[in-house]
Parts: sequence; C-alpha cells; structure tokens
Amino acid sequence: MRRRTCVHSECISEDQLSIINLFRKLWEQHANWTRAFIVSAVAGLEDLDVVTQRLLRNPTDFANVLRNYYGDEKAKKFEKLLSDHLLLAADLLNAAKAGDEEAADMARRKWYFNASDIALFLSEINPYWSEDRWKILLFDHLRMVEEIATLRMQGQYAREIPVTDMNEERALSMADYLAAGIIRQFSL
Repeated sequence: MRRRTCVHSECISEDQLSIINLFRKLWEQHANWTRAFIVSAVAGLEDLDVVTQRLLRNPTDFANVLRNYYGDEKAKKFEKLLSDHLLLAADLLNAAKAGDEEAADMARRKWYFNASDIALFLSEINPYWSEDRWKILLFDHLRMVEEIATLRMQGQYAREIPVTDMNEERALSMADYLAAGIIRQFSL
C-alpha cells in the first residue's frame, strides 16, 4: 500500500512528494550555486573554477532526472538550454564587471532569448506547462539574478539579501510548477 501525506486536506503520495522534493533540490542548487558564482566572480576568489564546475553540473543533474520522463534527446536539449543559460549569465556578469555596456546589453538580450527558448521547449514537451507561465517565472529569475550581481558589484550586501531570498522563492516556484506538470502528465 502506498503511503500518502496530507496537509490541509490535500493528499499526495510519497512518489509525488519525492518528485517535488527532487525538483526543489535541483532548483535550489541552481539558485544557490548561481549566487556562489556571482560572489566568487565579483570578488575574484580562488574558488571560482570549482564553483563554476559545480554550477555547470546543475544542467546535467536536471537532464538525468528529465531523461526518466522525456527520453535522452529531450533531456539533452534541456541540458544544453540550461547550460547556455548559465554561460550567458557569466558573459553578462563579466561584461558588467568590465564596464562594457555594449557587451552586457548583447549578453542580456541573448540571455532573455535563451529563457524564451527554455519556456517554449518546456511548453512543447508537457501540455501542463504554459510557455507564458514559464516566461514569467524565468524572466523574474533573470531579473533577480542580475540585481543580485549588480548589488554585489556595488558592495550593497544588505540590499542583496532580500533579493536573494526572493530568487530562492522563485526557484521553489519553478520547482513546484515543473513537478506538478510531470505529476499530471504522467499520472503519478
């Protein structure tokens, strides 16, 4: 017999809870390692290479989970899109740090186009994911990541904290939306 967990008269199975927790972990890691990268890159810390390597493992971790539901080809496509997302964020940060406004604007445009591509891709593989909803979630995330980086570069650490907290909440919203779509699509 499968156990169910109930909160406020809403019940979910242990399998559903595991999926929700797994995607929450992956999106939390995405947000946390992105911020760690920003901190290390802005400060020129010696851990930048290892932090970057860990951050760039996140798309592979996502792909390994998504492969179970969508197969290898779609998992690899998501991995590529999310890897590009991280590399474009690094380009934007490096351009901003160097004071190259033109390069920063170009990186920012590419970053948002990439987010649109991610939103479209997700909406195409799962009928319970809306492209518009993903754009809202992802664009909010991008805006907050850029704000975190800007505040960090300006040395406004106290102002960075609430934005980091909001970005964590956004990451959890993305995780819950992702998990809910998979649970519905695959009747889990």
